[in-house]
This record gives sequence, C-alpha cells and structure tokens, in this order.
Amino acid sequence: MTSPTTSPGTSIATAHAAADRPLTAVLDAVPADAWDRPSTCEGWTVRDVVRHLVQTQRAFLTERGVDLGPEPDVDADPAAAWRTHARRVAAAVADPAVAEQGYDGHFGPTTVGATLEQFYVWDMVVHRWDVARSVGADPALTDAELDRVETGADSFGEALYWDGICRPAVEPPADADRATRVLARLGRA
Repeated sequence: MTSPTTSPGTSIATAHAAADRPLTAVLDAVPADAWDRPSTCEGWTVRDVVRHLVQTQRAFLTERGVDLGPEPDVDADPAAAWRTHARRVAAAVADPAVAEQGYDGHFGPTTVGATLEQFYVWDMVVHRWDVARSVGADPALTDAELDRVETGADSFGEALYWDGICRPAVEPPADADRATRVLARLGRA
C-alpha cells in the first residue's frame, strides 16, 4: 500500500526501518549468556530466532538477484550479525529497482517490496516479541505494530498455520491485554 506521493521503495524502506529500530534495540540488550536460552519458538534458541530472520530474508532477496554480501556470523555475535544484515537490506530496498521488481509469489503476482513489507517486516515484529519474551524484556509493541500483525495474519489465511509458520492459536487469558491476545492468535502464550 503506497500513497500517490510515495514509491514502493520508499514504503518498504520506511517500514523496514520502523521494524528494525526496536528489533535492534531488543537484540542489543540481550545479555551475552541469554543467546542460547530456549525461545518462545519451539525448538529454537534466542540465537536461532536471529539466524532465522537473517537467513530467510537473505534467501528471499538473493534468490531475486540482490547482492547482500557475505552472510554475517550469527554464531559469533547475533546482535552484530543482525545490524550488519539489516543495514544491507535497508540499502537494497532503498533502490526502487529492487523494491519494484516483480515476481510470481505464493499468493500471485507481486513485488519484492510488497513481500518484504507484508511478510518479512511482519516477521521482524513478531520475532521481536519472541526474543524479548525469551529473555525477560519488554517487546514494547505499539498499536500500529499490533495492527500490522493482525492485518498480516488476516492476509495469510490458513497459510498462517502451515508447518514452519505459526503454531495453532491458543486461548488467551480472559483479562489479557491486546498484545497477548494478538500473539495468542499466532500460537504464542
């Protein structure tokens, strides 16, 4: 969704930066001894969540001809690896030729920028919650981010619950706040 005065490149660059700032802040605050703690993502450590974010974005972009340079070393320093990766993605999506590149996506014809904004930025917000919750930090999701998560979940339909995406929804407590209710829809308790 871009307005007449913004290009797809501007839209994805803005959305990526808005998701990256708080994610980077959460990752930078993870204690050194917490990277190998279990995360809220079953079978993954906190480090694995960062690895997933880096590798899935890299795979998507490099499969479409985007050069992101060498893969940063998540094992050595997950937060530094994320910062390096996010900087490279930001530079790539600032190029309208990248953002506007069309391809045939899972849900039909789309662009690299639209997919990044619809799915990968969404993934950054959701996994920020996972990391923060796993290390006892506040994910500080805003109402706009919760709107994005809900809209994304709506747009994925039943694909949201395919293997490797999200676990089935869980019932939130009756007195749950909005974030808890939204994330419960994604199988997060």
